[in-house]
Amino acid sequence: SVLTTQADWAWPMALRDIFKPRGVNLLVAGGTDEFVNVLRQRRIAAAIVDTDTGSSSGGIWTLKIIRLEFPKIPCILLTSNPNEGVLEEALELDAFSVIDKPVDMRILRDQLNRLFVRNYSSNIFSD
Repeated sequence: SVLTTQADWAWPMALRDIFKPRGVNLLVAGGTDEFVNVLRQRRIAAAIVDTDTGSSSGGIWTLKIIRLEFPKIPCILLTSNPNEGVLEEALELDAFSVIDKPVDMRILRDQLNRLFVRNYSSNIFSD
């Protein structure tokens, strides 16, 4: 299963187009509390966090919370403002990668493939 944050755009539908044909279960959390609750209750292989949603700290707060309780879960961050501050925080919080929004789904699929090959020896997201 892969967990992602809810967004005001068609994000979950776009992800389902990548995940469903591969048999990957997509879970969508509405906020940081729900995100952490899902992590506590389910086995999650990776997380995709939109840093533009959530708290006033730019959503990076979700990744900070994840790292406190679940330091080994690989995370991909999405941001519409990949400035130096966001990139530094992502590096400090051991994000797997940061992807600029609007998300190019080919780039996301490539990053998911790298993540799953590196962490699980699985090429489920390769073409």
